[in-house]
Parts: sequence; structure tokens; C-alpha cells
Amino acid sequence: MVRHGQSVWNLENRFTGWVDVPLSKKGIDEAIYSGEKLKDVEFDVIYVSHMLRSIQTLHYILIMSNSKKIPIIYHEEKRIRDWEHHAGDESKELPIYQSVDLAERYYGDLQGLNKAEMMDKYGKAQVHLWRRSYDVKPPGGESLKDTTIRTIPYFKKHILNDIKKDKTILVVAHGNSLRSIVMYVENVSKEEIPNVEIPTGVPIVYTFDKKMILLDKKLL
Repeated sequence: MVRHGQSVWNLENRFTGWVDVPLSKKGIDEAIYSGEKLKDVEFDVIYVSHMLRSIQTLHYILIMSNSKKIPIIYHEEKRIRDWEHHAGDESKELPIYQSVDLAERYYGDLQGLNKAEMMDKYGKAQVHLWRRSYDVKPPGGESLKDTTIRTIPYFKKHILNDIKKDKTILVVAHGNSLRSIVMYVENVSKEEIPNVEIPTGVPIVYTFDKKMILLDKKLL
């Protein structure tokens, strides 16, 4: 799993959520770092959020890759999905599935606002609850609990299913969408999850056994 590199709004300390902003210069460097760490991994399937900062991060990872497979993005929108069919060679192609279910948590009315200014207005404790708690929603937005309602079913149906087939998977997404998956994979409690941080541009590698029991976790 890779959280996208720093975005321009991360740099400006603004709530981003579903506002589709690009990577900052530092974010590009972090994406390149991820690509360097993963360049010799032969992925079977890739899953990525539909948002630009995740797609950009994946773009640099693919540029750095030594794989000879041709990456092909598959979209969720029905017309695109119907028209992108082809007779291909799976042994020479790397399927990439792009999904809104892996998108960042929706921050509602906070999107675009400066985090420090919100702390001054509402207090550090309240902003911390909005950002890190399990079931407290930001005004008009999603809690982490709400986010799990879309990320975990998607993870189970697609990603976990591929892992069960002994495939090597890459997931490129966001701090909170990945945090919700980490909560499920590592069995993190809702009391512990506020302390879980997902670093930008640092690959997290999970290894499972045949029964889908987590054997190992490491950061590259």
C-alpha cells in the first residue's frame, strides 16, 4: 500500500478531502521514492483511487518500474467499462482498477479551509476529533466509520480476493481510506485508530499466509 505523496493542499495545511488537487514538488519526490523502492516488484494487479494525487503517485511508480507488462487502466463508469473491452494477453498486461471507493474521506464543509485556523476557531481537541476519530463526522462530511462502509466491502470483494489467489497487489490511495483498510487488516480498535498515521510516499508491505492470516508488515 502507498499513500499518495504530499499534495499542494497538504503543503498549505488545508483540508482536502474530495477536492481533486495535484501533488506538490515534495509529493512528486515522495512518489519517485516509492517507485524506487518498488521498481523490482512484479505486480499482478493495481488498485488506485480515482483522484489525481493518487493517480500521479502511481504514474511515477510505473515510470520507475522494471516490469515489462503494459499497464492498462480499467474504469468504473459503465460506458467506459463497456467500451474498453479488448482481446488481450494477461501475461503481458498489468490491470489497474480505478475506484471512487478508495477515495479520501469526504471532509464536507471543512474542505479548502486551513487546519490551523480551524484549530483557533474550534479548538485543537475538536479538530483532532474531526481528523482522527473513528465515528465523529466533520461538519457535512464523513467519519472514518463512514469511510469504512465503502472501503472495506471493496477491499474484501476485490483486493482480498486477489490476495487469496496468491497475487501481488499494489493499492495507491489516501491517508484515511488506507487507514480504514489498516484498521481492518491489523484488527485495530476504534480506540486505537486515532493514533495510526499513514506516511506519505512510503510503501507499506503486508504478507499473508494461505488462510489470509497476516504474517508480516514492514515499511520500505
